[in-house]
Amino acid sequence: MNHAREALRRLRGQNTVWTFLVLAVLVLVFSILRPNAFATVFEFRSIATESAILVLLAVGQTFVIVTAGIDLSVGSVLIFSGVVAVRTMNALDSGPHAGWGVIAAGTGAGLAAGLGWGALNGFLIAKAKVPPLIVTLGTLGMALGFGQILTHGIDIGNVPSALADTVGSGSVLGIPWLIVVAVLVVAAAASGLALTRFGRYTRAIGSNAEAAGRVGIRADRHLIKVYALSGLLAGLAGVLNLAHFSSTTLTSGTQDNLNAIAAVVLGGTSLFGGTGSVIGTVIGVFIPAVLESGFAILQVQSFWQTVAVGAVLVAAVYSDQLRRRRRQQA
Repeated sequence: MNHAREALRRLRGQNTVWTFLVLAVLVLVFSILRPNAFATVFEFRSIATESAILVLLAVGQTFVIVTAGIDLSVGSVLIFSGVVAVRTMNALDSGPHAGWGVIAAGTGAGLAAGLGWGALNGFLIAKAKVPPLIVTLGTLGMALGFGQILTHGIDIGNVPSALADTVGSGSVLGIPWLIVVAVLVVAAAASGLALTRFGRYTRAIGSNAEAAGRVGIRADRHLIKVYALSGLLAGLAGVLNLAHFSSTTLTSGTQDNLNAIAAVVLGGTSLFGGTGSVIGTVIGVFIPAVLESGFAILQVQSFWQTVAVGAVLVAAVYSDQLRRRRRQQA
């Protein structure tokens, strides 16, 4: 009960509540304007399905930004992990009817690829003391480049039909598998950040890494774990992306890193570190998704979505700065 009260207090202290109100207003407005097209189970399920992969990237990014870091590489790691997964599956059985053993091996390889890139980021940041912006900008290019090398710059579409038909487009009890996986990850990550020692250490390092070290927290080791987690979730997103599109996507994931960062900031996580919310991040993912869907139904040019999201993003950062100033003056 105390943990739940503390989590609620933390949410109120961030922009999460206000971000949720923005999302609720958007849903209400589009529902009123086009009730038969927007306010339907089919449309809401479509929005959630298309957002599920970005949710995984944004959840990992939340932990990184709470430490006052940044991970620009997640979009490229997604691409690379998908390439590794499908190449592994094809090496074991190149036919479309490959079994679940082959799929499991490919999935493991994709997850390992993401974990490896994340751990490398963390090591270079924590041990070599290279700024996160530079490290992850470098690995962004490296991961994408290696993915292109492995595919010769041509997308691979030979994905086992069992993976594409179940995880990629199938459902359980009427709920798409992509949403199920995203919900499970969000539940685990939200609990981990808000209620566990791992989450407390993450927030402590973001608030003051030097002070965290004085109370016995090994900041270097923990940073490696945080970036490894971000890479692992990017690897999982890469496998789901592969299943969903039945192909690698060498060119379509390059903006996912920026979209993930925007979602985290929209959700109330401070770019200065120390505070953050996984639930807020999920809300931040859905604001652009709802805008895109609503504008498409209203036949409004999609460019206005970029304008609207940019305005809300600037407002969120400005609100965060005001909140920090009030805390410093208190």
